[in-house]
Amino acid sequence: MSTFRFRAIEKATSREVVKVEELGRKSLIFGDHVFNDKSMRQFLTPEAYQAVKNAQLGIKIDRKLAEYIALGMKEWALSKGVSHYTHWFQPLTGTTAEKHDAFFETQFDGDPVEKFNGSQLVQQEPDASSFPNGGIRNTFEARGYTAWDPTSPAFIFGTTLCIPTVFISYTGEALDNKTPLLKALNAIDAAATEVVKYFDKNVKKVTATLGWEQEYFLVDSALAASRPDILSTGRTLLGHTAAKGQQLDDHYFGSIPTRVLNYMRDLENHCILLGIPVKTRHNEVAPNQFELAPIFEETNLAVDHNSLLMDVMKKVAERHHFKVLFHEKPFKGVNGSGKHNNWSLATDTGVNLLSPSKTPKSNMQFLTFFINTIKAVHDNEELLRSSIASAGNEHRLGANEAPPAIISVFIGQQLTKVLEELKGVTDGKLSPEEKTDLKLNVVGKIPDVLLDNTDRNRTSPFAFTGNKWEFRAVGSTANCAGPMTVLNTIMAKQLRDFKNEVDELIEKKGMKKDEAIFNVLREYIKMTENILFEGDGYSKEWEMEAERRGLSNHKHTPDALKAKVSKKSMAIFEEMEVMNKIEMEARYEIELEEYVKRIQIEGRVLGDIAKNHVIPTAIRYQNLVIDNVKGLKEIFSDNEFEAVANEQLQIIKKISHHIANINMKVVEMTNERKAANLIEDVEMQAQAYCHKVKPYFDEIRYHSDKLEIIVDNELWTLTKYRELLFTN
Repeated sequence: MSTFRFRAIEKATSREVVKVEELGRKSLIFGDHVFNDKSMRQFLTPEAYQAVKNAQLGIKIDRKLAEYIALGMKEWALSKGVSHYTHWFQPLTGTTAEKHDAFFETQFDGDPVEKFNGSQLVQQEPDASSFPNGGIRNTFEARGYTAWDPTSPAFIFGTTLCIPTVFISYTGEALDNKTPLLKALNAIDAAATEVVKYFDKNVKKVTATLGWEQEYFLVDSALAASRPDILSTGRTLLGHTAAKGQQLDDHYFGSIPTRVLNYMRDLENHCILLGIPVKTRHNEVAPNQFELAPIFEETNLAVDHNSLLMDVMKKVAERHHFKVLFHEKPFKGVNGSGKHNNWSLATDTGVNLLSPSKTPKSNMQFLTFFINTIKAVHDNEELLRSSIASAGNEHRLGANEAPPAIISVFIGQQLTKVLEELKGVTDGKLSPEEKTDLKLNVVGKIPDVLLDNTDRNRTSPFAFTGNKWEFRAVGSTANCAGPMTVLNTIMAKQLRDFKNEVDELIEKKGMKKDEAIFNVLREYIKMTENILFEGDGYSKEWEMEAERRGLSNHKHTPDALKAKVSKKSMAIFEEMEVMNKIEMEARYEIELEEYVKRIQIEGRVLGDIAKNHVIPTAIRYQNLVIDNVKGLKEIFSDNEFEAVANEQLQIIKKISHHIANINMKVVEMTNERKAANLIEDVEMQAQAYCHKVKPYFDEIRYHSDKLEIIVDNELWTLTKYRELLFTN
């Protein structure tokens, strides 16, 4: 990077720091750009305010009151300098979508006015023709509806009022990620509330909470612009590993580079204004890899905040001359990026259901939800695996500290011993001695066990980490709504089944409530042993052991996605009223199509770079070596020439070898891609791209990376790993 350009960046980022510092304490500006409770009390009538609060509890808003809400929301937005509004939604593209409309209108007499009414707030009709729909509607049928989600507050982004909404088809099927999530959250609320009443009858609502951890890479924007693969695919398709990578472990939790810290501070400022409660920032393991994490929130709001954050990160990065890479595996040979989803359940009385306390009663409540979670994962491990399947995550799973494709549960040795002790208690009704022993020697000691249970397994995809479950296998580009919809749905189904089993023991066998609960939990412990694993998830031994246990190991996305449309999965989603068969089949088709398109794009980009960058550059350098050999031929005698020019001749041969292989493999890959494109069945097409097209990527890369270390550095047109990973 030139000295002039570096100083320009330094000055720009310094100005941003001043802006951040001028705003003072974060607590004073938190949510300033959000139509939150404070703003609603100021700009809404008492009746309109109460209508919004009631809507957050599921009570429909009267159309007349919607007019007053829209009026107050508009006045608040105008007071902040806003000129436009949009229904902000999350279609099945994996990103967010918005269509801006101005408040400005002209009346019948031509006079200008700012206008925004109840119908514009509650419902819009964006063109749905170009969004993924998986066959739910025909391409010529453009109608789709966005409807206001009052449980997630409106916010201001730039000069636009953004109103979080669901997105549905004309016939009512969900065309977005939010709608199924909201239904799953309703299901877990209903099921968990019924179960928790065994322990506390005052509980009226259970909320699923989420704390995501967003990992990402920062690359200098000028360097990123020099790489066609990064611009088109978000990752490097070629590139020899740098001599220094992450092997010294010196980047992890290290001092944050000044330029990166300036970016982080600017980003955090925007997050605070938008009500995103960011808490943690640090260097991750790989060079130029970082992490941001917030305080836990209600799951729907947390999902919205993560989707918004990814948009904000990109825009703020532009001002700091960075490009954010969210791809799960942007660089070969170093850590990929995940988005760990930390999940728990909380009651309206302020209790975390996955956090024990000092009383046996509370600890039985903890064990109930703890063991039921294990049972839900055990019974639906393939479905859970499908929820994090993607082309990007396919590269990440099982490599450099990412969990493997095998879904297992880690609870630590201490809690494993607790379950073993519970499993060994006598069947049927408990004697007074057994009850005392259970409460004092097993259940009563759980808080102390968790206090000392500091061991962690970074190779586990689903781990208990003290007072929450951490779904570590989620990819960094993922919308959290996908895995959270699945997790909350299977947990709701499991809790419903659990309550039915407990009630049956109470009613038909005359057991006391505590004994019935314990007997069911004990059976669950026996049934779920196969899903528990404490060892190295990367080992070949675990792969063989997992197969023996009957656990799936779907390394390829097309195989993993099949669980979405299994009879078992469909039955669960329909029973819990989260999605119907049409919606599930549509999502399956959409995700297969996305997989195909991403591999297709990568194949095209790889072929282009190989043909138009790598091979011409190699030939250019080879010609220089040939000229050198010709000169040596003129200077030295025939007897001397072979010894003097041997190395150059070997270089010429090696270059020819790698060029020939690249050219051959690109042609073969292109032919396979063309053949795959002719396949009409999307399942077969995805399999063809996975097993016939994608394998060429590594072969082409191998020969290209070999040329990178042979060819003169001054001639090589692609920015190398040492610059991409160590310039910040």
